[in-house]
Amino acid sequence: MKKLILGLTLMQAAWALPAAAADYTIGAIFPMSGPNAEYGQVFGTGVDLAVEHINADKKLSGKLSVVYEDSQALPAQGVTAATKLVNVTKVPFALSAFTGVSKAVAAVGTRTKTVIANGGGVGPDLATLGEYFWNTIPLANFEVRVMAPFLVNEKGLKRVAMIYVDDPLGQSLVTELSTEVKAAGGEMVGTFSIPTTAQQFAGIAARVRDTKPDVVYIASYGNQQVQLVKQLRDNAISQPIASYSAFSTPSIASLPEAKGIYFSGQQLNLTRDDPLTKRVVADYKAKYNKEPGAYVVNYYNAVLTFADLAAALEKAGKPVTGENLLAQRKATKTFEFVGATVSFADDGTVKAPIQINEIVGDGTTKVVFLAK
Repeated sequence: MKKLILGLTLMQAAWALPAAAADYTIGAIFPMSGPNAEYGQVFGTGVDLAVEHINADKKLSGKLSVVYEDSQALPAQGVTAATKLVNVTKVPFALSAFTGVSKAVAAVGTRTKTVIANGGGVGPDLATLGEYFWNTIPLANFEVRVMAPFLVNEKGLKRVAMIYVDDPLGQSLVTELSTEVKAAGGEMVGTFSIPTTAQQFAGIAARVRDTKPDVVYIASYGNQQVQLVKQLRDNAISQPIASYSAFSTPSIASLPEAKGIYFSGQQLNLTRDDPLTKRVVADYKAKYNKEPGAYVVNYYNAVLTFADLAAALEKAGKPVTGENLLAQRKATKTFEFVGATVSFADDGTVKAPIQINEIVGDGTTKVVFLAK
């Protein structure tokens, strides 16, 4: 009897102790090498700042860390990276980027019930990849729906030629742009696909020039888009150029030939008077001597989403698994993001207003149109 009483007493004492602190690791499947490494570097600044803030605030019972795996912006490499993160590192949550990579790794997330969160890829079909795939960036169909009427009606650029990379992103964008230009009263005078690895565009420039466009829309990314802009200008195409949010990189903004380019992207209210936005802007400026761009904010918000959900699960005494993260997200009505209060739609996407930016030519951009 004494042994039984002693055992019960020890059990009661154990129940009274606080739960042991749990360290958490999440993954990031980013291009860290190759022609798109610039994106991975930009994305990572947002991730790292979020991790730094979460740990400083002791938002979770233990320390949060992130393991980066290199996708090289290639779907097959992305699947290898995702599989390693899920099976070896055992992450419940991973970040992804690029439309083709995201579509490939989404299957890994669905099969293993691991949340995959995208803050960089914008292909419209990223909204259809299942409940374990989330987007913290507005997808390109929302961008195109603002850009097309801006070009046709605001700027009078009715004849649109398009150069698009032959991958899931480019294929979806050519469909969206063609539909929206026609709806706005314009005309698609030519659509020209290019391989993802192409770097020489004199022939494409000649074909585009023959269509006599008012504006040339580019759907590409990374170093390829830099070469496209340079070579279009070198081959006597002087018409305005337009694109989507991938043109928000420093390498494009600082390119002399890019002066005057219009590109769409989500509206960022970095002057919002709330502690989170003010802190992120101030700390990012202190580290990098510039304001955070949309990609930085999107990945900061993605990591913050994980931390908010994990903290809620800890409070409820539930393990932080992909399944529980999904259930908690569905039960959470709103999230405080940098620059906005948002909610997730049933398809795992967040919607945000769109703006049109113009590249000034001195490494900066300016907002020239805000969608209502």
